[in-house]
Amino acid sequence: MLNTYYYEQLTAEKIDELVQRNTDPNSAIQDTVLEVIQEVKKHGDQALKDFTKQFDKVELDKLYLDKDDIAALAQTISREQMRALEIAFQNIHKFHQSQLKRERTVETMPGVKCWREVRPIEKVGLYIPGGSAVLPSTLLMLGVPARIAGCKEIVVCSPPQNQGKINGFVAYCLQLLQIDRIYLIGGAQAVAAMAYGTSTIPKVNKIFGPGNQFVTKAKSLIQGLTDVSIDMPAGPSEVLVIADETARPDYVAADLLAQAEHGIDSQAILVSTNVLITEKVLQEIQRQLELLPRRELAEQAIQNSYAVITRDLEEAIAFSNLYAPEHLIIESDQWKSLIPRIVNAGSVFLGHLTPESAGDYASGTNHTLPTSGYAKSYSGVSVDSFIKKITFQHITEEGLQYIGSTVETLAELEGLQAHKQAMSIRMT
Repeated sequence: MLNTYYYEQLTAEKIDELVQRNTDPNSAIQDTVLEVIQEVKKHGDQALKDFTKQFDKVELDKLYLDKDDIAALAQTISREQMRALEIAFQNIHKFHQSQLKRERTVETMPGVKCWREVRPIEKVGLYIPGGSAVLPSTLLMLGVPARIAGCKEIVVCSPPQNQGKINGFVAYCLQLLQIDRIYLIGGAQAVAAMAYGTSTIPKVNKIFGPGNQFVTKAKSLIQGLTDVSIDMPAGPSEVLVIADETARPDYVAADLLAQAEHGIDSQAILVSTNVLITEKVLQEIQRQLELLPRRELAEQAIQNSYAVITRDLEEAIAFSNLYAPEHLIIESDQWKSLIPRIVNAGSVFLGHLTPESAGDYASGTNHTLPTSGYAKSYSGVSVDSFIKKITFQHITEEGLQYIGSTVETLAELEGLQAHKQAMSIRMT
């Protein structure tokens, strides 16, 4: 059951303890992950086959499935399932398409024009987890903005399932995204393969996607070992639900459990302004837990979670901003007035009828979000994650007369004579 705290009784030290997550719980696996990375760097495809046999218990003749393989697997799912994936694809595409905006040219002085232009990151790697839950939605969340951005090459890696195959849902998403190949590699070895490249798997410029502790550790290490960047630091998934007296306890409990069933290290935090509502939510959690196929996972996650009772919504929002949740759900009739007060959150779900699962799958927003408090400084994945913005400037003869002496003066005061000369020579 959730441990319950009263906000007004908490010391600053205790609040700090509650909002902190161990962002590096896996330092013990660092040596193992480094060894995997170095083996892939040195031995390429053979290392990938060896690790797949060792970790996934699958012997691969080839490291990928091609267009025909994908098409055959996609046909194994029902038309109803296809339609659900199509609707999710359409909504995600519609929302992300709106993010492409052209910036205007700015004339900072007469004859001095500056602007920025968008360029896609040329090669991106998408990691799609396997594990205990099938995640075709993650492929859509990463693949759609990559397509919209115009990335020239999209490399997809996912652990092999079903004797060296993938599930039909992922296969159908690959078809929707017009991706004709998927590499059957998981874990830290997949991250290493995309970072260094092998005979079969292309090297990429940036790696995206969630994963287990080995994937997470590999991403954090690879960013320092190579010129490849990553989407964001990652950790266990989390939700914080703010509930006042207008909230329905069964809704709140369902939202907390929807997060808890991700895994034993997930956190589901309840922040409530009402003691009675809190008690009813705790009762509902126990009742609904009995019905979950992933009950054991959810129970352990609940033990990793807690409830905070605040005097009002102002305190609730203040605690939420300190926690900086990946997902924030506001189950209150006053949700609209609270929007300006939200400072730190990955994605926000407003009102009684907006569960996190809507954003996880099909509302259109992206579910690849900052965890472990990184919402204080990171945004979720978007089209912006797959592009670069290059600045341009152009100066005319008139512009030289306006800006030249300023540049000369600033270069001289910094003691950089060649910088001054590069301007002066054009002014004579």
